[in-house]
Amino acid sequence: MDILIFDMDGVLIDVSRSYRETIQRAVQIYLGTCLGFKKGKAEPVTKEDISLFKSAGGFNNDWDLTSGLLLFLLSISGLSRLPKRKKSLSIGEVISHLNTQSAQFNRNIPKIVRRKNLPPFVEKVKLAGGGLKGVRKVLKSSWEGWVFGDGDLDQENVVKRIFQEVYLGKKFTSFYHLPPLFHKKQGLYLQERLIIPRKILSSLRKRFRLGIASGRPRFEAELALKRFRLLPYFDSLVTLDECQEEETRIFRTTGKKARYTKPHPYSLLRVVKEIGILNPRCGYVGDVVDDMQAARAAEEKLDILAIGFLHGGKNDETLKGSLLKAGADLIVESPRALLQALT
Repeated sequence: MDILIFDMDGVLIDVSRSYRETIQRAVQIYLGTCLGFKKGKAEPVTKEDISLFKSAGGFNNDWDLTSGLLLFLLSISGLSRLPKRKKSLSIGEVISHLNTQSAQFNRNIPKIVRRKNLPPFVEKVKLAGGGLKGVRKVLKSSWEGWVFGDGDLDQENVVKRIFQEVYLGKKFTSFYHLPPLFHKKQGLYLQERLIIPRKILSSLRKRFRLGIASGRPRFEAELALKRFRLLPYFDSLVTLDECQEEETRIFRTTGKKARYTKPHPYSLLRVVKEIGILNPRCGYVGDVVDDMQAARAAEEKLDILAIGFLHGGKNDETLKGSLLKAGADLIVESPRALLQALT
């Protein structure tokens, strides 16, 4: 093998208490602040719910995942269907609109928790192609008007605004140059932990050229890599920013919209191109269905091994089966097992 490519979240970095918890808090804040739902003892979304949603595929983007979960929860909440509103509203206008529209309903989170039966819904989403698009197909876009998850976060994209404030904390203002509206505490990125020790990365580095293909925005990817002193180990970093830049370039050239985030293989292929080895043998280490599908899609142009990584108690048979079905060539359950499998 010449090149070993890593996903970041769930592989290099433990995000169970950062991104996963950010999804949970973003859902809670949206339901409470924007729609007036009363809290209960139980969270409307658990980490198990998030893992199950990700198993449907197409949820490489956590903003989309948050919107998808909100759409599902609102479909069982007792709110009536609401047509999608026109865009170009301010954050304040969106919140005022949603509070006004929801005021006539009995809104409480315990009712949602009692009604929640996620597995059959996720199966329908899988059959519909996965991702936020699959959620919308299953629900027939009936609750779109309740969830403002598109556009810019300084305007009507409330989902992204809440998510970024919770995840980045004090760094939100320094990056976006906007005041926090929903979360004024520390960012949950500080709760991330390193999964693969630098010692093992150093051993792998002696044998292979290393790269990262991540769905994170570049700022957030570099934030983690600098914090854990990982930058020297990697020859290439491809993030959400590069995928979106390619989408924009294709649209300007052809007039056609396309998605270049995983499960599309663009990020993997770009890592290989940036490293610059001719006809390399490659491996890609990922922990979700989209990762395995991206590796399989890259096979048209690469000799690549798809490695499913199940770390931190995620070695249940359901998830393992999902990764194998999505194209994993082998499954490893620890950093040490990864090193042993490749050396």
